[in-house]
Amino acid sequence: MKYAVALWAGIVAIAIFFSPASAIAVGGSSSLIRAYDDEVIVSKDFAGQVLQEAEFANTDLESANFSNADLRGAVFNGCSLVKANLHGANFGNGIAYLSDFKNADLTDAIFTEALLLRSLFNNAKIEGADFSFAILDRQQQKQLCDRASGVNSITGIPTKASLGC
Repeated sequence: MKYAVALWAGIVAIAIFFSPASAIAVGGSSSLIRAYDDEVIVSKDFAGQVLQEAEFANTDLESANFSNADLRGAVFNGCSLVKANLHGANFGNGIAYLSDFKNADLTDAIFTEALLLRSLFNNAKIEGADFSFAILDRQQQKQLCDRASGVNSITGIPTKASLGC
């Protein structure tokens, strides 16, 4: 059953990436989803910003500051988030595919129901992060369990429990 859910989630993620409707208006409003595709981002300070459903593809976000940002439903596809600061960010229902979170600060971040397939979390700080119902590669889940600690200050969920350790 677990593998069927992971397979289904992977198919949905691929469909989203190749869907021509990826720039449709959000919630019927007149504004379009902001897409950062192959861009060189001058300012990497997104702290506290509302970036719901923003799309980042093949973007260098090394050392970017997403602390306390609202990233619900956002997409990171093939992005470098090495040493990025996502402390307290909400990435619920987001997608991170083929993205690198090496040495990133994910403390107290929320990753509930996120698709995190083929992404790397080597040496990421995850104290208090909530990964409840997130889909991760088994190898990454095991590595995260080895250093999981703390309780998320918003959801009250222990990191170990959210990873199913």
